[in-house]
Amino acid sequence: MRAGPMVRLVARSLLAPSFAVAAAILVKGYADAGDGFSAGAVAALGVMLQMLAFGRERVARDLPLHLAPRVAMCGLAIALGVLIIPVLAGGAPLEHWPPPGEKPIYIGTLELITAVVFDIGVFLLVLGACVAIIDALARARAAEEEVA
Repeated sequence: MRAGPMVRLVARSLLAPSFAVAAAILVKGYADAGDGFSAGAVAALGVMLQMLAFGRERVARDLPLHLAPRVAMCGLAIALGVLIIPVLAGGAPLEHWPPPGEKPIYIGTLELITAVVFDIGVFLLVLGACVAIIDALARARAAEEEVA
């Protein structure tokens, strides 16, 4: 079952803005409301809308769905690295860098602190896991429709 032309037009128009909103949530997450989890969920919803509008086969041609499990594993590795590296250096788990009193490194107005790195890891984990699950469900449904 394919969606109508209006739904496909809206879905196509919302993919890039969903990633832009996810990036904004990710960047502002450590200072304001929002975080890597919310950003990953928003980006995954953008991908899911594409699958609902165009079908799995078309989306798999346009987006690298096969990389979703690797993206999730990279995100998990980053988040665990932020947890473990301070312990290996003799500190507490999830100890923040830079320590209080030191100036952080800036990229524009974005402070490069461990919370940002952790949020990026969580974002990649949530995005990759959600897209992999959505893709698996879509493949299962396609296989079920072939049998029927």
